[in-house]
Amino acid sequence: MRIRKKNWTETELDTNEFLVREPESFKGRWREKFGNDLPIHLEIGCGKGKFVAEMSKLNPDINFIGLEKFTLVVSRAIRKCKLLEAGDNVCIVEKDAEGLEDIFETGEIKRIYLNFSDPWSNRKKWIKKRLTNPRFLDRYENIFGDRGEIFLKTDNREFFEYSIQAFSEKGWVIRNVSLDLHNSSFEGNVMTEYETKFAGQGMPIYRLEAYYNKRGE
Repeated sequence: MRIRKKNWTETELDTNEFLVREPESFKGRWREKFGNDLPIHLEIGCGKGKFVAEMSKLNPDINFIGLEKFTLVVSRAIRKCKLLEAGDNVCIVEKDAEGLEDIFETGEIKRIYLNFSDPWSNRKKWIKKRLTNPRFLDRYENIFGDRGEIFLKTDNREFFEYSIQAFSEKGWVIRNVSLDLHNSSFEGNVMTEYETKFAGQGMPIYRLEAYYNKRGE
């Protein structure tokens, strides 16, 4: 999907308080940034920001960071946070997931949301880009420290099955698997923009929770 530059894009990027500039400077200091010791949850690939903005309002006892690598999409996300009157417990960071360890210290993040991540083609040269590829799971383990968890949603069954295998091979525990989220008993689901579109088309949404524990408990 092509994102077009809006006449307000530069203004949002220059003045919007939800955007964290120079996130590397907060490595190891994110609780100082938020001004509290609440747990920090991270959405990788936050898109236009609807999910993370709404989560911040529903969960004032948790800090949220939305990570997005495309500048124009970041401008949409910070604007969405403003329009939805998100809480002061959320911020948006422009960064590729390849650089997670540049901005987070070990133990700073306790949960990661992967919502409708790019499934990439099932070709050897592209699979390494999947956000559940073992090389990314290694990065997540490093910023989790002793333990952490990933909540994943996707409309792509092949990517979902690949992710289950990747988590399992790394020794993560998988729970609460759903092959059709919107026709399940799961409560409290907050939808992303993509999810609203896919659900409206009657497409099944796949969801799981994967838990990492360094001690294997």
